[in-house]
Amino acid sequence: MTTAVDRVLPAGPTTAARHPLFIATGSVVAAGTMLMFGMLAVWFKFRDASPLRVGKNGKMIHDWLPADLKIPEVATNTLAITMVIAAIMGQWAVYSATRKDAQHTTLALFITGLIGVAAINAQVAIYKQMGAVLADGAYQTMFYAITGTMLVLICTGVAFSLVAAFRVLGGRVADRAVVTAHAMYWYFLTTAFTALWFVVYVQK
Repeated sequence: MTTAVDRVLPAGPTTAARHPLFIATGSVVAAGTMLMFGMLAVWFKFRDASPLRVGKNGKMIHDWLPADLKIPEVATNTLAITMVIAAIMGQWAVYSATRKDAQHTTLALFITGLIGVAAINAQVAIYKQMGAVLADGAYQTMFYAITGTMLVLICTGVAFSLVAAFRVLGGRVADRAVVTAHAMYWYFLTTAFTALWFVVYVQK
């Protein structure tokens, strides 16, 4: 005869708790996403409120980008490609950490950080080539606000890369949560910059 105790179902499998750093990084990514896309929405608002003029093709366009400012397309396009490479390096670090390959994990993390430094340098070069003055108008103010915020986020990514790399050098390659959180942050940076690049540097 089957008793009530015999009919009790076995306990389900236990799920591993999320690493606190992974949760914290996810929160930062969510906040950063809202910040960047919120600022881009403000950019659209200012651009749509700008006066209209006849463009080169004869169509009416918004007179948003000042005539004396030129977007350095080579530098901005190179920067966009650089950010994609950084995300790929972040994923390489995750792949190497999964295989407990400390050498390649460290290499990938350091390369990601160096690419981040190159991205910062490229953005500073764009500032110098454009020569925009912050107080000259709404375009210049929004341009520096959006790109400056992105620059701060990239600096944070570089610091994250260095911290993760030194942790692996210290023998903690098995702690994949840190490397995974690092990759997630660089995915966010690449996505956010791609949106910025298209809106600010391509659509203008």
